[in-house]
Amino acid sequence: MLVKEVIDIIEDFAPTTYAEDFDNVGLLVGDKNADVTGALITLDTLETVVDEAIEKKCNLIISFHPIIFSGLKKLTGKDYVEKTVIKAIKNDIAIYAIHTALDNQYKGVNDMICEKVGLKNRKILIPRKDSIKKLTTFVPNKQASAVRKALFEAGGGSIGNYDNCSFNLKGEGSFKPNEEANPVIGKRGEVHLEEETQISLIYPSIIEKKLLQALFSAHPYEEVAYEVSALDNENQHLGMGMFGELASPEDEKSFLERIKNEFNCGCIKHSQLRGKPIKKVAVLGGSGSFAISKAKAAGADIYLTADLKYHDFYKGDKDFILADIGHYESEQYTKDLLHSYLTKKISNFALILGETNTNPIKYI
Repeated sequence: MLVKEVIDIIEDFAPTTYAEDFDNVGLLVGDKNADVTGALITLDTLETVVDEAIEKKCNLIISFHPIIFSGLKKLTGKDYVEKTVIKAIKNDIAIYAIHTALDNQYKGVNDMICEKVGLKNRKILIPRKDSIKKLTTFVPNKQASAVRKALFEAGGGSIGNYDNCSFNLKGEGSFKPNEEANPVIGKRGEVHLEEETQISLIYPSIIEKKLLQALFSAHPYEEVAYEVSALDNENQHLGMGMFGELASPEDEKSFLERIKNEFNCGCIKHSQLRGKPIKKVAVLGGSGSFAISKAKAAGADIYLTADLKYHDFYKGDKDFILADIGHYESEQYTKDLLHSYLTKKISNFALILGETNTNPIKYI
């Protein structure tokens, strides 16, 4: 199996189009046409991780965080980033980073945190906009069912937990084929009226190419009439962070102690406790100060995230607790998620969970 084939499998789950604009995801180092001897799955790519890949005969590292984030103008080994990249290149090791593409995936980073916390009724905290489109097409009544079926099979018409969703309106279409046309219905040079069905459905923008191919393949007309429009709807299954509910309310101190143990936190920094049970919890893996107001607006009793600054904690109040559980700690199970997904898809080579602890923060 080639590196690019592994990438295709990864991006079926978390396409790079899911990533934030500021991010640097995808193949960062290496040849996409190289044969994969083994893949090491890790949270971070450091020199020690490259050493582990060499030892375990893996020539592909699948990393959550990108080792190259901003532009590299030189490779002289002056810092840990350049040293890591140089060592990977010297040993023909490819590095792929997934980062915020997996953050935004509904079954990604934050869903994994919710699973560990024990949350039900999960929803996206900050749903992504500009990721949903609408397709409208016009089909002869007799072929409408077949065209709808093709569009549904291509992934169109899915809304949350529902699929095969469409709106259909019957009417009359008109057209006149010119002398260069090869009409399936009607005659050249004559105006033709046809009983047609207008089919409208929504779809995630990432499947547009596949959806249009299905439309053109299934539609009987030589020239397919269709419209594509971008929607401002929020995508309830794509976006940053999540929130949900505990099966039953928990004492806040007991809850924080449980989280500390579950995530192996050296400590949890938090705002003032409220003296009330915890029921609704918001989470966002990694740096999450930008979503404090969203977590509060969602009605969360507590917000679990990382990298909060001194003044961020003032945003906690009598109804809302902020808790910093650590950046590494909040994302540590990401590699287990990737390993579980990929082992179901790939059997050609070894998929190895990295054992190197890449957490740069230590506790006394």
